[in-house]
Amino acid sequence: MLERYKTLRQEASKEIVIKKSRFIGHAKPVASEEEAVAYIEEIKKKHWNATHNCSAYMVGERDEIQKQSDDGEPSGTAGKPILEVMRNQGLKDVVIVVTRYFGGIMLGAGGLIRAYTDGAVAGIEAAEAIIKVLHREVFVEVDYTWYGKIENELHGRQIRVGGTDFTDKVTVTCLPKEPEAERFVNWITDLTQGQAVITLGESRYFIEGE
Repeated sequence: MLERYKTLRQEASKEIVIKKSRFIGHAKPVASEEEAVAYIEEIKKKHWNATHNCSAYMVGERDEIQKQSDDGEPSGTAGKPILEVMRNQGLKDVVIVVTRYFGGIMLGAGGLIRAYTDGAVAGIEAAEAIIKVLHREVFVEVDYTWYGKIENELHGRQIRVGGTDFTDKVTVTCLPKEPEAERFVNWITDLTQGQAVITLGESRYFIEGE
């Protein structure tokens, strides 16, 4: 799993008008190629009467799946520019569809490339680019006498906390960044003089800064 990557927060759309043609940029984060294809089909059904629904998507940790479609526009004037926007912005696991309603004015190849580029950018802006950072669950079980100290130290070091369970003991779900997990375990062990019961959990992504 990647330690961090850039993707989109949500599905969103934004419309721009270029020489009377309407371009609607639709963007969505996806987890698989199947999800990307399904979204493209969804947009095509929704905008069945549009002149074109051009699209591109990138899926995989190493961007191993990359597809594009000009959907009837001149070759290389729509799908490729959309894909290039994703690459230039460093996005992963994203699908974009740019819908065009023709306004009667021909744009030419250069004009189309710029228009589909701008449409893709508009969709990305609406969906909001974010950074996801990989964290590791570390469950720390201690006696109540240690809880106040641990809570203060976690807060002081700005360690993400996923929750706290209070039973006969206290279990704090700590979420250090993945590369720092081993060092974090050693630190907690020293802090509690070896009295904490520490269990490693799953790796999970969280949005940077939130």
